[in-house]
Amino acid sequence: MTGIVDFILHIDHHLIELAANYGIYIYLILFLIVFSETGFVVTPFLPGDSLLFAAGGIAAIGKMNPFILFFTLAMAAILGNFVNYFIGYKFGHQVVSRGWVKQSYITKTNEYFMKYGKATIIVSRFVPIIRTIAPFVAGIGKMNYKDFGLNNVIGAIVWVGLFLSLGYFVGNFEFVKKNFSLLTLGIIGLSMIPLALTVIKGLRSRKA
Repeated sequence: MTGIVDFILHIDHHLIELAANYGIYIYLILFLIVFSETGFVVTPFLPGDSLLFAAGGIAAIGKMNPFILFFTLAMAAILGNFVNYFIGYKFGHQVVSRGWVKQSYITKTNEYFMKYGKATIIVSRFVPIIRTIAPFVAGIGKMNYKDFGLNNVIGAIVWVGLFLSLGYFVGNFEFVKKNFSLLTLGIIGLSMIPLALTVIKGLRSRKA
């Protein structure tokens, strides 16, 4: 776990090293990370927002092609959610009953579905943990496949496009370079705000 934390906090340096060492295979590596973060309900701890932001910044200095990067990561996010949906659809109840996923994650995600409906698949892209659990819960609930697919594609394109663009246009400002670890924590913190508000709302409801 310490290695994962270090990777997230210094993700810009790690990605530059990976790009230098693996060349074109960096796209495959990034594809697998995003695919795993969105595709497997037991891996919500993998970097998402910060990875996209850092990748955009590195593309801006010519280490990666931004168009190939966008297509690769958007496909990873789309395919990951589809896999997660089918895992929930076929094996969801067994996975939950065996305790492989925290019940609190399932509960919070269900609250998102109650609040946003089908659009949860789009909204959840911007909330760590919920991003990984939402397609799984959609599968358990047998959400209409076409509705899921449409929201999945829209959510992936907006999520990947937004964070890659942010990284591409501001990731290489001198201030950003010098404070990238703090900025990474800030991105993670901002992403967690919706989840925190949901938790607080749930606690208040229980007290009431």
